Amino acid sequence: MNLHAKLLQRQAQGKPLRVGLIGAGKFGSMYLAQVPNTPGVHLVGIADLSPANARANLERVGWKAERTAATSLDDALAKGNTYLSDDWAALVNHPAIEIIIECTGNPIAAVDHCLAAFRAGKHVVNVTVEADAFCGPLLARKAADAGVIYSLAFGDQPALICDLVDWARTCGFPIVAAGRGHKWLPHFCESTPDTVWGNYGLTSEQAKRGGLNPKMFNSFLDGSKPAIESTAVANATGLAVPDSGLAFPPASVDDIPYVMRPKSDGGVLERKGMVEVISSLEADGRAIPYEIRMGVWVCFEGETEYIRNCFEEYKVRTDPSGRYACLYKRWHLIGLEVGVSVAAVGLRSESTGAATCWNADVVATAKRDLAVGETLDGEGGYTVWGKLFPAEKSQRIGGLPLGLAHNVKLIRPLKKGQSLTWADVAMDTTLAAYKTRREMEAMFAPAQVKVA
Repeated sequence: MNLHAKLLQRQAQGKPLRVGLIGAGKFGSMYLAQVPNTPGVHLVGIADLSPANARANLERVGWKAERTAATSLDDALAKGNTYLSDDWAALVNHPAIEIIIECTGNPIAAVDHCLAAFRAGKHVVNVTVEADAFCGPLLARKAADAGVIYSLAFGDQPALICDLVDWARTCGFPIVAAGRGHKWLPHFCESTPDTVWGNYGLTSEQAKRGGLNPKMFNSFLDGSKPAIESTAVANATGLAVPDSGLAFPPASVDDIPYVMRPKSDGGVLERKGMVEVISSLEADGRAIPYEIRMGVWVCFEGETEYIRNCFEEYKVRTDPSGRYACLYKRWHLIGLEVGVSVAAVGLRSESTGAATCWNADVVATAKRDLAVGETLDGEGGYTVWGKLFPAEKSQRIGGLPLGLAHNVKLIRPLKKGQSLTWADVAMDTTLAAYKTRREMEAMFAPAQVKVA
């Protein structure tokens, strides 16, 4: 509750949190828009593969050229401004920088960046949740072994969901389900970057104005990102995963307590203590009024008559039995909120969500029939989308993690809708990301899916 006061104190002491940002795309730009308004934080450096594109984004969010006039990281520290380059290693290894924000969106590169940061004694706020989805438990373990903090990014939906789950558990409420909203119809899993904007609900002009990446936004639409984010939540909170993947049941905000309860009580859940995603569209495509497409929610249980009476007395929206209730946020502000993670990590040595177990996985699934020799293009692309699996099931079939389905060739043909396995691709086993994943599988091999 007092992060801002602590930031003001650090500013008054002349001891700001010193931060480095890797990746100045859409999410990074949103954080950059807020840094000038945040006391007690010095963004010492930005590393981006294209400094020219990064400068364009800085101009877009309102930065003046003099803010990035530094000629080196040391110069930025001396002058209180920011150094922009393409050298992420220099940023990670500079002794004065305390916190790295990994914001590239590239899961394979993100693993390299996180591991290097841990070795250099840096905390990491990992925006690239795609990396967390396939090896987050081991990243969190390696950070702890190095004596640093690894954290999901507040503002992104997984950290916000984790926050709601933590709230409910801290209050003593059992978790029935938790998750996010989404605009979903089953055929969206076939969407490609060529078809994304019409289904997503933006014009090409709006996308261009915002500098939006069609492949990245398509990873939301085609179901990959909801699976990735649900995986991050399940692995951070210990919640279970639907055996057949996300169901995307349609519901309004008011209907969440009706829908997010066990099937035995009239809902859609296989059992209590699960992740799920709610659709903002009815099965016939009609938009649901008062939906939660851009928000997050937690459904919790009043176990005693006294607690259920309290729900009634304080006008809590529940299911007809009065047992199941919901708390929610209808919107998330993505990179505009990531300063909460920076402050929590830097001032309290607390993450805003990090994997503690391996309950869930995202397996690459064919969008269409795929031929031998085709190259997979990862989440949001033309070849595969991500389906949520219980980790035990994924490991049993040898499922290929979506985060590693980048620039790898098929050595066996696949039919549309088929889940890919390690045996289907020619994987570069020298990648740190591959080695980290395999190490994570060995260390965190699941027995049975856990229930809250």
